[in-house]
Formats: sequence, structure tokens, C-alpha cells
Amino acid sequence: MNANPNNERIERLVKLAERLIEAIEGDIAALKDGKPQAMRTTDPEVQKLSALYGREAQGLSADAAKAAPAPLRQRFVETTKKFRELLTLHARMLTRVRNASEGMIRAISAEVDRRAAPTRTYNPRAAAYGKPAQAMVFNRVV
Repeated sequence: MNANPNNERIERLVKLAERLIEAIEGDIAALKDGKPQAMRTTDPEVQKLSALYGREAQGLSADAAKAAPAPLRQRFVETTKKFRELLTLHARMLTRVRNASEGMIRAISAEVDRRAAPTRTYNPRAAAYGKPAQAMVFNRVV
């Protein structure tokens, strides 16, 4: 490796980012295939890599990155750009899956409530039925 500690840090960041990119690409493929249980980012090993990447990135200043040799700096910039793009796509896909699953839960809950509701009749005691219990209680977050 290079003698400069900042160059070594950049090398480590690039290698960590490449490993995280592989995991995120695997997650995106799993989500596209409709198999969220196959996601790799929930693996503790990937969680450790993410934490390590965060610590390494915090320790690198912009000046140190600019002072790196051109080939290393170019590789770092390209890897970081791809990493950010994949993170954005990953977040969008997770949001879509979450919204779809929350929508299904709300629809099922509404249908259970509708079926469990007592039949309203036109008699003097119809108001005595009160409000039926709901199938599910949530605070806008399922």
C-alpha cells in the first residue's frame, strides 16, 4: 500500500464501499424478484461493514481526498458515486415495499372492521349498538 495514511484510508473506504455495493445490489435484486427475505443488508456482517465504513469516512477530510494520487482519487470518486446511487435506489425500493405492505394491512383491517360491524337497523335502539371494536389500532405507522 501507499505510505501515506490518508491514501491507506481511501483504499480501505473503496474496498468497504465495493463490498457494501455488492450487498446493496443483492438487496435490489431480491426486492425486484419479490423476495425481501433474501436481503443481505440485514446480515450482521453487512451491518458491521456499514458501521466501519461510517467511521472510516468520518476520519477522512476533503483535503486528504484531494491530495490523493489521481488514479486512487478517481477510483474513490467513481466508487462513492455508484455507492450513493445504489443507496438512493435501495431506499426508494424499500419505501415502495413498505408502502405496499402498509396499504395491504390497512385494507385487510378495514375489511375486517366492515365485516365485524353490527348490522344497523331502523329501530329505536339502533343507536345503542355503539361503535364496534376495530380490528387493528395503529398510529399512522404500521
